[in-house]
Amino acid sequence: MNDAEFARFTKAADQCAMSNAAFLAYAVDKAARDLTRTAAEIATEREVIDEIFAARRHLGRIHGLFNQVAKALNSGADAPHLDATAQAVLGAARRMEDAADVLLAHRDGGASA
Repeated sequence: MNDAEFARFTKAADQCAMSNAAFLAYAVDKAARDLTRTAAEIATEREVIDEIFAARRHLGRIHGLFNQVAKALNSGADAPHLDATAQAVLGAARRMEDAADVLLAHRDGGASA
């Protein structure tokens, strides 16, 4: 823990009227109770960026599949679930854009992206 982190930790403990040890024990116990949330909260920026790039790769693959569907439709094939699938992909792409915007806003100190 560097000096800035220790100062922030000590200030937080003081605000909760707890000793550093009690605050740390409470925080560790709370984090251990919901490991999924804890992992998400402490994910490094690099891990978040890696996940966004992975999602982008997946969307690229989906783009290729949609091209194949378009070719099949042009040849007279039927795609009964195409609209629902397209809406699901569009929703995923929008969520990815929103996540990237939040990440950029966080990197810029909270400014809106």
